[in-house]
Amino acid sequence: MSTHEDTRRAWDEASRKHVVEYAEHLEQARTARLWPVEEELLAPLIDDAEVLHPQSGHGLDDHALLRLGARSVVGIDYSPTAVGAAQRRAEELGVPCRYEVAELPDTGLPEACADLVYTGKGALIWMGDLDAWAAEMHRLLRPGGHLFVYEAHPLVPLWSWDATEAWVRSDRSYFAASHVNDTFPARGATEHQRTLAQLVMTLQRAGFALQHLAEHPDPFWMPEDGERAAAWDGRLPNAISLLAVRS
Repeated sequence: MSTHEDTRRAWDEASRKHVVEYAEHLEQARTARLWPVEEELLAPLIDDAEVLHPQSGHGLDDHALLRLGARSVVGIDYSPTAVGAAQRRAEELGVPCRYEVAELPDTGLPEACADLVYTGKGALIWMGDLDAWAAEMHRLLRPGGHLFVYEAHPLVPLWSWDATEAWVRSDRSYFAASHVNDTFPARGATEHQRTLAQLVMTLQRAGFALQHLAEHPDPFWMPEDGERAAAWDGRLPNAISLLAVRS
């Protein structure tokens, strides 16, 4: 099985949660909020904005974006299961979200159709060609539009999930091109890996100007059950926030 097929299999499996947990997600959508750092950075930009959310998954963040002031959100995901559940939820709640199935980096959307691209939270690790992805995000944004990424820090794959002590896994390298994910939701799938510098330089090559970059100690996601990893105790970077403008 190819790396691409492994990834699709893992994501199809993970996306079944969107159906199994539909009722729970429906209730969460009614009050969904972004992380405080996201709201702080996006609040000055999002009023009446047309937002594009690549790799939108369950779409709960889209309801949070509307609550923050967006005019509308278009979600893109390559899982028909995720897209179907998110669209059904949007229609049931009567909110201006539309979902489409597409396999990035190509979206099939028209040029300059968005004021803001919002993505992350486990998105960039699935991009085999990050340059092509960045170029497509640049194409979709209107002049002066913004790209916002809230994502796992590139060092996260190195952290163990040991609850008593934080340590670097001996089978991982910060400079490796990829690694096999052995945790939920992508067990067995191959994640693409880049350094923080590689991400920034990719965006600059695509024509973005960096406006904000910060590292954060809290992960954007933790298992609902089980012990917390020592790597999440505030001493190590676990997330990044990045804001860039289409120049």
